[in-house]
Amino acid sequence: MQTYPISDISILIAEDERDLLDSMSEYLNLFFKTVHKAKDGAEAYRTYLKHHPDIIIADINMPRLDGLSMIEKIRENDLSTKIIITSAHSDKEKLMQAIELHLVKYLIKPVQSDTLKTLLFSLVDALRCGKHMIDLGESFQWDKQKKRMLYKGEEAVINPKEQKVLELFFSHPNQAVSVLDIFNSFNEDQPNKDFSSYAVTSLMKRLRQKLPKGTIKNSYGVGYILHLKNHFDKV
Repeated sequence: MQTYPISDISILIAEDERDLLDSMSEYLNLFFKTVHKAKDGAEAYRTYLKHHPDIIIADINMPRLDGLSMIEKIRENDLSTKIIITSAHSDKEKLMQAIELHLVKYLIKPVQSDTLKTLLFSLVDALRCGKHMIDLGESFQWDKQKKRMLYKGEEAVINPKEQKVLELFFSHPNQAVSVLDIFNSFNEDQPNKDFSSYAVTSLMKRLRQKLPKGTIKNSYGVGYILHLKNHFDKV
């Protein structure tokens, strides 16, 4: 059962009709703790840059910067933010342009509250899923919640020792992990076992063969680094 307010997902509502902006933000505050408001496209874009909301609901026609132009600017570097566009009428040309901007939905006003609520909750589920999935490229993903490696959506073949090492790496992404810490991680059930650098080297070689090239790199004189180009932890 969904509990309110939702605190881990933020929303930006951009609408130039003041009464509608106030009423929609008031409605959204029933479910979301953080709701940003903007009265035109320029203000909405500044708010986006400052707060990076997870979901944006924007009117297609706004002064200073219209909705589609604002989204085009956002999409130059960001394809992950969920964006919903609203319009008082259906414009086929603008609708086709909107499709190219990777929008979640194109809603015709007046937007029904139940329709919006259902859509937003589906986005919350999708965003939460994405937040605990780290993309390694080449169809590999690490599920932070369940601590498992996936390949093309299915659990990858990783043995228990490799699993322990991956858990260690993903708890310290983009940071050097010592050879000793790696050895201790896959021998935690044998704390008195003599250290073996060969055992670490051998395991790391096998693990590298199972992951995209360049995921695990040497940190000379220290150990190894799990290299995540687009690592972020947005909670």
